[in-house]
Amino acid sequence: MSHTSTRLRRGAVVVAATGMLVVPAAGGTAAAAPPSGAVTATEPPSPSKAEVRKLTPAVERQIDATVRRVMKEAKVPGVTVGIWMPEQGRYVKSYGVADKATRRPMDPDLNMRIGSETKTFTVTALLELVDKGAVSLDDPIGKYVSDVPNGDSITLRQLAGMRSGLFNYTEDDDFFKALTSDPQRPFTPQQLLDYSFKHPVLFPPGEKFSYCNTNLILLGLVVEEASGRHLGDYLKHNVIDPVGMPDTFLPVGNEFPAPRAQGYTDQTATGKVEDATDWNPSWAWAAGAMISDLEDLRAWARTVATGILPNGDRLISPATQKERLTTPPAGMPGAGYGLGIFDVQGWIGHNGSLPGYESLTVYLPSAETTLVVVLNTDIDHKGTEPSTLFGEAVTKIISPGNVFDLPAEPAAR
Repeated sequence: MSHTSTRLRRGAVVVAATGMLVVPAAGGTAAAAPPSGAVTATEPPSPSKAEVRKLTPAVERQIDATVRRVMKEAKVPGVTVGIWMPEQGRYVKSYGVADKATRRPMDPDLNMRIGSETKTFTVTALLELVDKGAVSLDDPIGKYVSDVPNGDSITLRQLAGMRSGLFNYTEDDDFFKALTSDPQRPFTPQQLLDYSFKHPVLFPPGEKFSYCNTNLILLGLVVEEASGRHLGDYLKHNVIDPVGMPDTFLPVGNEFPAPRAQGYTDQTATGKVEDATDWNPSWAWAAGAMISDLEDLRAWARTVATGILPNGDRLISPATQKERLTTPPAGMPGAGYGLGIFDVQGWIGHNGSLPGYESLTVYLPSAETTLVVVLNTDIDHKGTEPSTLFGEAVTKIISPGNVFDLPAEPAAR
């Protein structure tokens, strides 16, 4: 599968937005988006019960050994893995270092950049506005943002579902040169769109799946236009605070509060590995700039996959959540993509990748099990993102019938 992170030129990785309630067929062209109109069902159908292994000391030792093996093979400086199972146990452990220079150890409490997991927040904000009647998923983007190629035909649903046909700005050579030559420079949303819009559209709207960060920049602008608030402010008050995520936010510039891990990348002007901790993530904005930590992501995993807040209230209505979890095939075996979310072999959620950092936050609804992985490098190992390597290795142990296997394919991260 591809990564769902805000990878630069290679494009986005389809991060695990697992757990849609219908596992899509392998491969092929993405199915057409679901029809518009009211959804009468009050809750999505329940999948069959997944088998998960209790986190006994023996299983935990197996996870320990597997994580260390992946770290060594993929040369990952530091990683934290969190697993939560009702009545089956809890596993939270950090490995390696948060800073290669000082050898400061990795720690579960560190702040991390979460890349394309940001998309799940931006789309959640959009879906809240749908529930409020402020926007419709079948509105054309041209209603909110001018001068978008095919803007009268591309719907908000197609943008959120990665089926717009727009060019991914992070794959533009001029953008890559601008960012890597001056990683501290700020970008405006319009500048990012300009890199995309100078390219012809790739296909007619809705024709197929193509992961594209441009889509989320546009949806961020829609949230601002429809709400009358800055995206970061709307997310804080309407999404982040209701969930109870005190360490999660959308930065304005390169602010990155301590405690944090240093991040290491080879997406540089020279191709050499550099410390990207203080890079300005404004180039990713609504597609990938957010910061969070392990415990906040634990709360988010279940909320985004179910639409239900930790206190039992609903963040998203059942009908709108059902639309989010309609995940047509994404051209990768066992994986589909809905509205800003993946379903990979029953695991629902997203991954994230931007220079220096990767993350994976997924939820297995039928077993009420959460998996969160955060690490401080985005350097691929044999063409596969390290977050995927950890996700696959851990789920082979804890949920052998639902393995998070995300084949690496060229797509925008």
